[in-house]
Order: sequence, then structure tokens, then C-alpha cells
Amino acid sequence: MGKIFEALEKSAQGKQNGFDKPEEEDFSATEPDREDQDSKILEPEYKHGTAQAGDPLPIGINEALITLLKPHSAAAEQFRQLKTNILFPEKGEPPRTIMITSASPHEGKSFVAANLAISIAQSIDEFVLLMDCDLRSPSIANLFGFEEGAQGLSDYLTSATPLSSVLKKTFVNKLTILSGGSIPPNPSELLSSEQMRRMLQEVKLRYSDRYILIDTPPPYITSETNAIARYVDGIILVVRHGKTRMKEVQDIVDIYGKDKILGVIQNFSQKKIGYGYGYHKYGYGNK
Repeated sequence: MGKIFEALEKSAQGKQNGFDKPEEEDFSATEPDREDQDSKILEPEYKHGTAQAGDPLPIGINEALITLLKPHSAAAEQFRQLKTNILFPEKGEPPRTIMITSASPHEGKSFVAANLAISIAQSIDEFVLLMDCDLRSPSIANLFGFEEGAQGLSDYLTSATPLSSVLKKTFVNKLTILSGGSIPPNPSELLSSEQMRRMLQEVKLRYSDRYILIDTPPPYITSETNAIARYVDGIILVVRHGKTRMKEVQDIVDIYGKDKILGVIQNFSQKKIGYGYGYHKYGYGNK
């Protein structure tokens, strides 16, 4: 995993890497069916059909999904390296539930979450559930070509809607998404609710063979992110080159604890840097 804390210790020398520039006051930095019956809840029917090798991608796929649209690009290779770091950690077992967040909006967290989910699902044996818990500004459904406002997490939490009916099987084999759904008037209350807690625990325990990636809003802006963080194995922090301030990164590390932070991904950078994961995404992704 990335040495995020070496980066923080280097903040005094950070100006050469684009940190804390006075003029940039804001940090800086850029399935196949299962045999067991239990798994069916995470294998809903995909209305458009599952894409096979060589098939054209469905209409509406967002250009930010570079792991699909530009699989041989340097950025796609960075996601493959990130996937390898997660699936094969230096010590211990790989984290199965991972929260992806950022210090502020528009730093590329949803872009990172979607492409990392695709990259993991493209592995031979790995299944992935990608959850959109940014109920104020959901975007995962749109990235994968589903209609905005289609039923998702908010609908599950506010009604008796079965979880299986709001899960969406994507054109990527072994990748299922739980979109944010319709924007509710009380996102903080929903994501901090007992029902949300039970759902996270059930999915984590019942489907321990899957990787669960959770796209969450910035903790500075919402309180529900802190509630979700308690139930995940690790956290990936996305920072934007020329925007995110070092203090914001340090504050998030202080909030969640260094043992919980898996690493940092710098987004919107044009060159690789020597700290954190050092992944650069060439300006893709708006949130």
C-alpha cells in the first residue's frame, strides 16, 4: 500500500510537488451466475445484457470509464497497479470493503471508484459490488449508462423495496452496482440509520467473497461519511492536484486513523509523483 504518511511528513518540501501553493489555497495534489442461492441477490438481471469480449459497449457509457474505453492507456495501467496493491497487500488479508472519498467535491472520487471497480472485476476470480452512497449528488448510475434517478439505495432505505430489485448488473462481467437512487430530502439521516448499518453488515458478512467499493461524499461536507467509515476495512482518499490542501489530508487521517487509510490517489495530475499511490488520472472525472 502507498506510504501516505511519508507524504504528509514531506509537506515542508511539498511546494515542489504542487502542495500548498499560495495561489491554490484550496491542496493540492489529482458476473457469471453463482451456484449458491444466496448470491442471487447480488446478481440481478441486467436489462441490456452482459457484454462479451469484442462486443460494442452500450450507448451512454461515460468517457470517464477509461479502464474500458482506453484499456491500454497509462491511466488504465495505474488502476491495474492500484488493484494489485489492494488484492495482494504486503501484510495481512486484502481489504474487502473499501470506502473511496475525498476532502472536497470535484476531486474525482467517483471516477476512481468506478474505474477501480471495473479493474478488480476484470480479474479472473473477483466479483465486485459498487455502492453509490453520495445521495446528495449520485453519479455512479450515469457513469454506467443507467438512467438518472433510477431506483437505488435511497429507495431501498425509504421503502420496503427489496435490495435485489435495486441492484443493477452492469455490462462488465462480475460487476454489480447499487446506485444512489432518487435524491432524498434527508440523506444524512438515511445513511446514518440503523437500516443502513444492518445492510452494510449483512452485505459484508454474507458476501465475504466479493469486494465492496463504497463511493461516499467528502467527510468535511457530510456527517454520514463518518458513520459509513466505521464499517469498512479501509479507506482510499482522492486528492486533486492544484486544489486539495495538505491540512485537509492530515485532518482526514486524524479523523479515521492512519491504520484505516489504505493510501492516497492524486487526480488531475500530468505526471507521476513520489508519494501515496502516485496515480494520476489526466483530468478525468468531475466528482
